[in-house]
Amino acid sequence: MAYETQRTPMRGTSFSQDRHHHDSWVVRHRAQLLAPVVLGVAVLLWAGLVEWQQYPAFILPSPYAVLGRFGDVLADGSLLRHLQATLIEIVLGLFVGLSTAFLLGYLLGKSRPLEQVAAPYIVASQSVPIVAIAPLIVIWLGSGLPSKVVVTALITFFPTLIATIVGIRSVDPDLRDLMLSLRASRGQLFWKLELPSALPMIFGGLKLSVTLAVVGAVVGEFMGADVGLGFMINLARGVLDTPLMFVAIICLVLIAQLLYIGVMTLERRLLRWQRVN
Repeated sequence: MAYETQRTPMRGTSFSQDRHHHDSWVVRHRAQLLAPVVLGVAVLLWAGLVEWQQYPAFILPSPYAVLGRFGDVLADGSLLRHLQATLIEIVLGLFVGLSTAFLLGYLLGKSRPLEQVAAPYIVASQSVPIVAIAPLIVIWLGSGLPSKVVVTALITFFPTLIATIVGIRSVDPDLRDLMLSLRASRGQLFWKLELPSALPMIFGGLKLSVTLAVVGAVVGEFMGADVGLGFMINLARGVLDTPLMFVAIICLVLIAQLLYIGVMTLERRLLRWQRVN
């Protein structure tokens, strides 16, 4: 009997702990759990609006028409061909733009005189809208892949550059002096202090850059291309194939979402040492 009396509260405590763990998991992931619900409601409202107003497909297609068009271009292979071209432009543009931004941002963050010299030219290059210089880039480099990569790199360059400069300058000078007093090398100073201190700011710039990369690729394709999701939108616009335009736009949104989620996942892994409030 004594054994039975001791076991009962342990079972109750375990159940309470499991329930508390489940409740805390739901609270932490409520945004992820609500996203599919919100999306489902939006699609239902979209379908209801089309059915209520009886819009023709070239003005506002129903979700079923968009889904059917998605199946058509997926079956004939054209969607994958355009999607692959846009993804290559985004990846290469991000590589060129971000690597240049990291390197230049580190140099400018370490040297204020160099920043004072370079800042007016950097600001001037960013004051011109990308849609204004994209036609020039296409004229100079042609309508092939290089022009799309350059446009994407230009639009992703500035946010990461500024974030890198601010991040490098946010390093605690007392910690830097301490490491220098311990005879830390330049490499140790960078990997052990400067980069970890700058990463939170750098990831802020990265989140903006990866979403802008999608915009840059599409702008480049609008100016002149024969493949890509931007070209698909232009083609659909010319023949009033609005469901096809929706397919391309949805694909672009998904690419941007996946890139953003990828950066957030990398941020969580690299910044585990930070206290999450």
